Amino acid sequence: MTKAPLRVALDQGTGDSGDPASSLTRLTERARTAASAGAHLLIGPEMSLTGYNIGDAVSRSAEPADGPLFEAVAGIAAATGVAIVYGFPERAGEHVYNTVQLVDGHGRSLARYRKTHLFEDLDRRVFTPGEKLVVQADLQGHRVGLLICYDVEFSEAVRAHALAGTELLVVPTALMEPDTRVATLLVPTRAMENQLHLAYVNRCDREGDLDYVGLSTLVAPDGTELLRAGAGEALLVGDTEPTVAHDFLERLSYLDDRRPELYGPLLK
Repeated sequence: MTKAPLRVALDQGTGDSGDPASSLTRLTERARTAASAGAHLLIGPEMSLTGYNIGDAVSRSAEPADGPLFEAVAGIAAATGVAIVYGFPERAGEHVYNTVQLVDGHGRSLARYRKTHLFEDLDRRVFTPGEKLVVQADLQGHRVGLLICYDVEFSEAVRAHALAGTELLVVPTALMEPDTRVATLLVPTRAMENQLHLAYVNRCDREGDLDYVGLSTLVAPDGTELLRAGAGEALLVGDTEPTVAHDFLERLSYLDDRRPELYGPLLK
């Protein structure tokens, strides 16, 4: 029997950079709107609570995964009944990670992922790379996996999720000009070649010297765009389509037809 769809809300936008209080106020409003639309899961962009391109403020804003930001998001999730994926700088000892956390509709942390592929000096001068590629949790009967932005541009990262059984891959991001083809060409391809749903949620504003391109999308396992934002702020709500995944896998399975014994050199 095919499982029920998962209704997801893509929040293309963020609060004021460097102002978590503003971001939390905005998140509260977005979560209420998502709940009114029947969403099970609300997804924000990369570093959604603090801003991304904020320089040394990253270190000052960093806090433990169970710190005040988590407590605030957990309260919002519990009050609205909507699970939330949010981004923040996580402090663990002397290290700071670019992290996303999944909190369920009861306010419990289900999964936490640290960005493994750091993007140029923008990431590398402030963040430590994560060491665990596949992080998953079960939500409403669906296996949800987490990546962040640049991670999705590596085919191995998404394939690892597919092989581990991820059904919906959530990718908060901060994609800037001029790289629109990542959102419009690469992301749908990643979903189709790995036969999973992929939610790619971007910013759409200007932050410092970066212009974010928006173009958030929810893509079905056959590459069909179920949701697609433009360049402006938006909250898109739509359902995953488990029937599409089932029918596509019945007709053609890239995962089953692989020849791993030939791929040895790719692992070096």
